[in-house]
Amino acid sequence: MIYRIIKDQIIQSLFKKKVVIIYGPRQVGKTTLVKEIMKWYENTQYINCDDPTVRLELTNPSMQKLKELFGWYKLIVIDEAQRIENIGITLKMIVDELPQVQVIATGSSSFELANKVSEPLTGRKYLFHLYPFSREELKQSYNPIERKSLLQTRLIYGMYPDVVLGENNHLKLIVDSYLYKDILEHQNIKKPNILIKLLQAIALQLGCEVSYHELSQICWVDPITIEKYVDLLEKSFVIFRLPSFSRNIRNELKKSKKIYFWDNGVRNTIINAYNPIELRTDIGPLWENFCISERMKYLAYHQITKNTYFRRTKQQQEIDYIEEESMKLDAFEFKRSDKKIPSVPSNFASHYDHSFSIIHPWNFENFVSDSKSTK
Repeated sequence: MIYRIIKDQIIQSLFKKKVVIIYGPRQVGKTTLVKEIMKWYENTQYINCDDPTVRLELTNPSMQKLKELFGWYKLIVIDEAQRIENIGITLKMIVDELPQVQVIATGSSSFELANKVSEPLTGRKYLFHLYPFSREELKQSYNPIERKSLLQTRLIYGMYPDVVLGENNHLKLIVDSYLYKDILEHQNIKKPNILIKLLQAIALQLGCEVSYHELSQICWVDPITIEKYVDLLEKSFVIFRLPSFSRNIRNELKKSKKIYFWDNGVRNTIINAYNPIELRTDIGPLWENFCISERMKYLAYHQITKNTYFRRTKQQQEIDYIEEESMKLDAFEFKRSDKKIPSVPSNFASHYDHSFSIIHPWNFENFVSDSKSTK
């Protein structure tokens, strides 16, 4: 069993008269995680909201009904809770009227579940995000030699649990049956071909600045629709956006953005690209995507709040990734080789209090576990 970083954090948050909510895409191990937590306690109940009968029972129940269903349990897990109508009100009733009962609710779409629980559960919830396995989590189960030998595989096939555990053929199932199905069905997308074409276009522009106007021309829809779909994909844990850095220096670009995938394997499946590393022309973007997505997991799991950016000027001087905290900037470049060492752009160095690091396979694990050791 591969250790999940947020497990101990969740356990420490239990029985404080708040609902614990775990967001994350399907197939990242939410159910496995909550069932592991259930083993710590007696009188537990697991509820799968994919079951129509369960959904009927939990849709607008009375307080008396909730007491009959849950009153004597110590811990209740409500899996895929976003499928229950008015789930936020139901959870609020349990917290307020059954304070001895701890509820853990999971959801595969932050957009859906957040909309349903935010207002009713104001001040009554702890939020956690679960992603595909992180490199930091794999350190618990694989020795350094194994991790180094598997790195190229992870760049191509990603970090979903089934894939890491040897089921590379599950990637297409994850994308087709879960990713597309959840987004198209639950979000009532009327033009699925646009969504698929948009994902393919984003996948092919990995590591590059993206323009909603350009994407709209590729997909034959207006830029407003593109932005709506990008927002939906982000809230469904498929992609995330990285804005451009600017403090009003004239030649820094503003309003630019890059889009990355939370998982390399999902990106490669979308464009059916499984060629080995030595035959690929996109190894640079793949390495950049992998490094940044792993760093984002690290920041989220350790509850570290930083502003994150990339930087490019009109003169095409670029920094792959920047973190900002208390006006201090930590700048990073991602290189697969240490043969050619880039230097920090002069106009960046002269204007900002900063550090600058090159992240390559030899120091990568420091970057996703202890950033200080990369300085």
